[in-house]
Amino acid sequence: MPTSILGPYFRTIVTVSVIAAALVFSFTYARNGVYVEIQPLFEWMETTWFGYVGKTWGAAFATIQAGHLIGLAVLGGCVLVSDGRLLGVVLTDVPHRIVVDRADAVFRWALATLLVTGVFMACGVAMKIYYLPVYWYKMLGLACGILFHYYVRRPLVAHELGAINPIVLKMTAIASILVWFLVAATGRWIGFSG
Repeated sequence: MPTSILGPYFRTIVTVSVIAAALVFSFTYARNGVYVEIQPLFEWMETTWFGYVGKTWGAAFATIQAGHLIGLAVLGGCVLVSDGRLLGVVLTDVPHRIVVDRADAVFRWALATLLVTGVFMACGVAMKIYYLPVYWYKMLGLACGILFHYYVRRPLVAHELGAINPIVLKMTAIASILVWFLVAATGRWIGFSG
């Protein structure tokens, strides 16, 4: 059984390995035309109803983009509140479990909002973002953030927090803040890149 070989950190080791492999792949092959196979998908995205609306109705695109930014702000707030509580910086008078559980419930809705509105926005500018390297870095960061949240952070904080090494908790909280900051920063960079 693989969990006995890797010990109690099986999920963490697998997730870190997948993230490392994705980073190596991205930095090695992203500029060499590996994504040529999915170019027809991006061309098709622009011909969908979402693509048509996104390209021709600026008000619709701007409204969806505002929803995307609100979702990002809510997600960022959830990350800062939850991880800030794990760091012992915010809401220190409220028990860990209440802050973490309530922030996680809102986090799921914010992430769903980001994904849905992001697909709509991508359809409107599909060929533009296809050629932007920063878009692929954002998608890589988003995948890393989702994997980190659901396969490292969430299983870790599901345990009794008093039983977890405080250094591990603090390092997990800092890593979580950094990975979601990376997603937000690369998303903003897309706005400046074209």
